[in-house]
Amino acid sequence: MLLPASAAAGHRRRHFSLFFFFFSEKWMAKKGTSLLPSSPFLTAARSFRSEAALDALRGAAAHGVSPPSGGGDDDVGGRPQEEGDGEGSPSASDDGGNASGGYSLVLYNYPSFTGAMAALFANIYHSACKLPALILPFSSVEPFRVEDLKLRGLDKCYLLDFVGPDRFAVELSRFVPNVVAFDHRKSTLARVSQFGCFPQNLDLHIDTQKTSARAVYHYFSEKLSEKSPLEGHVSLLSQEDEHRIETILKYVEDADLRRWDLSDTKAFNIGLREERVKLNCVTNPYVFEQLLDIDPSDLISKGNSHISSRQDAAKKLLGKEFKIRLGRGFYGECLCIRADGHSNLSHEIGDELSKRSAAAGMRPIGAVVFIQRGNLKMCLRTTDNATDTSVVAKTYGGGGKSSSSSFIIRMDEYNHWTIANSL
Repeated sequence: MLLPASAAAGHRRRHFSLFFFFFSEKWMAKKGTSLLPSSPFLTAARSFRSEAALDALRGAAAHGVSPPSGGGDDDVGGRPQEEGDGEGSPSASDDGGNASGGYSLVLYNYPSFTGAMAALFANIYHSACKLPALILPFSSVEPFRVEDLKLRGLDKCYLLDFVGPDRFAVELSRFVPNVVAFDHRKSTLARVSQFGCFPQNLDLHIDTQKTSARAVYHYFSEKLSEKSPLEGHVSLLSQEDEHRIETILKYVEDADLRRWDLSDTKAFNIGLREERVKLNCVTNPYVFEQLLDIDPSDLISKGNSHISSRQDAAKKLLGKEFKIRLGRGFYGECLCIRADGHSNLSHEIGDELSKRSAAAGMRPIGAVVFIQRGNLKMCLRTTDNATDTSVVAKTYGGGGKSSSSSFIIRMDEYNHWTIANSL
């Protein structure tokens, strides 16, 4: 699927392309390329490393990419300008290899919302500067191979919210003149530290104190300011979008860095669940326009509604809780309930039992037991930051984190934990 980066001037609409290849009008006329729905780029099967994606890569290698030749919209600040508003728009003439016909490949972590937001900022920047770029999702489920990216004319490759498996970024830098990668994970920092010396053309931005989306936003904002002939600050986003996107980044960063400092972060992330299926730009060519339209308050409201409905459903199952002796009493006592047929509510039930256990003078842990694939499974939850449920779970061959853990328990062992008198 090959789409031009700009539409007819004067249209008041945002223009975001799935892959905003910029073919010259002469080349298009010469080759007779059709961008109608019958194009094989639109009818090919679509997935992470699909024929549609590989065809786009092969098309770039075979024909190259060039900036548009005037007459189009300038998407400065993430929105198209009216006719006559192009004065002072950023210039692409000083972008290294792109000035001589090179182009950029932007790969973003999928289905990471952080990766998609980072791709949005890359999209806006390249569109505003009239720089050719191809944007594709990169999934660890079926990743692109290094040899897929040996493309003629490829000047720069961006890896957004990931550095790739093994030594992917290093191998890529051997034939791509410039490779720029962004990540915020501590595991990535530990892994790349084992790479040894990096090639000079590999630029790694790994900041464990800043989400990748924010790092990419700052990166392209600075590049846009450098390119603008105007004095003063030039924003990557319009004023109407900037505040909303900044709010989104705060919630994304709070979750990405596992801080959970903001009260609505959990609700925000739950509200995002339905949006994640839209983040593949191969199957959804409007993804960047949709991302720019996201209202964080709507997501939080949707998330809170979901949380409330599940809590109400969980409370209806309570009333038959009983005491158990964790580890036959070695880890203290807490409240437990059998929830066969309602394992999907184990988190909400466990949290409520945790509060009730604490109020009853027991350990602030809630235990939820149910049959799963013929085994008796126990899930432990706590709402107390000082309590670690995983200590119990690991003792019995399970695992998890301090606030949430689980394990399989034999029925005879479970019988030693139960106390006959229910509450």
